[in-house]
Order: sequence, then structure tokens, then C-alpha cells
Amino acid sequence: MLAITDLTVAYDDTPVFADVAVTFNKGKITGIIGPNGAGKSTLIKAILGLVKSQSGAAEYDGEPLKHFQKQIAYVEQRKDLDLTFPVDVFTLTETGTYGRLGLFRNPGKKEQEETRSALAQVGLEEYAQRQIGNLSGGQLQRVFVARAIVQQAEIIILDEPFVGIDLQSETAIMKILKQWRDEGKTIIVVHHDLNKVSRYFDDLVVMNHGIIDYGPVQAVYNSKNIEQAFSADLSSVLFTAKEVAH
Repeated sequence: MLAITDLTVAYDDTPVFADVAVTFNKGKITGIIGPNGAGKSTLIKAILGLVKSQSGAAEYDGEPLKHFQKQIAYVEQRKDLDLTFPVDVFTLTETGTYGRLGLFRNPGKKEQEETRSALAQVGLEEYAQRQIGNLSGGQLQRVFVARAIVQQAEIIILDEPFVGIDLQSETAIMKILKQWRDEGKTIIVVHHDLNKVSRYFDDLVVMNHGIIDYGPVQAVYNSKNIEQAFSADLSSVLFTAKEVAH
């Protein structure tokens, strides 16, 4: 498992969260939910070492996570990407092989075939030569999923992958995430659509400047936790009708 302990992050001496402890299990799709500004993306970036933390540790199977960098695929939010960078779909996907090739080795026929196969899995073969800035949001997310396929990562982390994308792309991505789950990989998804939580995730982390609760969806996704993280009004909207129906 991926275990986080005593993680504290602050910006300009203002804590985002303090002493966070949470675990992410293999063979599970774990969603992270919380209101805007709750620290969801910061948590992910701190785990990956992309933002400085004041304290804390991230371990995978009891070893420091930094020892497993080549086994981590991270897909950041679309708004954080430079879509003007002159790279096409095939080349971007192929970069997933670089970590396995080592220094001074270029992708060969095997890697090219893996790249074509990954693009076929996400339905983007015909877009191989298209510059990434000319893709829709859903197509771009599928490219990053294809890159993770090629990378053969064991830990896959996606930050808001379903924002502003089409249903076809969302369905295609979820299909692959479930395949990875069934292969025993660790999948973490920062997510915004609370109506899909029960359908998409096995485990759930609820946070708002700290962890409110985490564990199996059926145990964690409840009115009390949503009220604490978001508001009583949203909790009522999400759960009152459901509870009446039962």
C-alpha cells in the first residue's frame, strides 16, 4: 500500500493541512473529494514531492516512495499544462517508455508498437500526428492515460481528470482505470462530481484542510462526512432523497 504519515504543508506560513495520515490500497480506485481549496491537489503534489512539505513521509510497501518514481504515472490538471508545446500525440505517449529505456537510448520498434497499442486502447490511433493543443479536453486526458499504459506504472494518480470532458472519454478512461484496478495497481483520482462517487470508486478520502474520513466508499460516503466537508445543504441534497427511498 501507499501510506502517508504526519504530512504537513503550509504556504506563506498558512497551513493547508497538518499531520495528515492516510493510506491508499493496491487493487482499489480511491477518490479524493472536498470543496475547492480543500487541499486535494496539494496533498497529491506533496506526496509526489512537487511541493515542499514541512513534515511527513510517503512510503510504498514500507519503502520511501521516492524509490519508486519510475512506477508512478501522474496526470495533472489540464489548466496546469502548456498546450502550446510543439509535441504530437504519438510522441507524448511514447515518452511513457523513457523511464524504462535509461540514458542515451531512444525508443525502438518495440516501444513504437507499445505506443500504437496504447493509443488504440484509448481510441486515438487516428490522432497520432495531431499537436496536443488541437485536442479536446477528453482527447487530451485519453492521451495521458495512454502514456500511463506505456509507462507500465504501478501507481496512477489523476488530478480532476473528468473536468470539462465528454462522456465518451470519461467512459473510456474509467474502463481502463478499472482494468488497472483488477491488475492490482494503486489508482488515486481527485474528483469533483459527488453524484458519481459510489459508481466510480472503491475507497474514498474526504478532506477539507485535513482528512475528515477515509476508507471504503460505503462506510465513508455519508451525510455526516459530506456535511463536515462541504455543507449541511449539500449533504441534504445528496442524501435525504436517498434515505427516504430506503
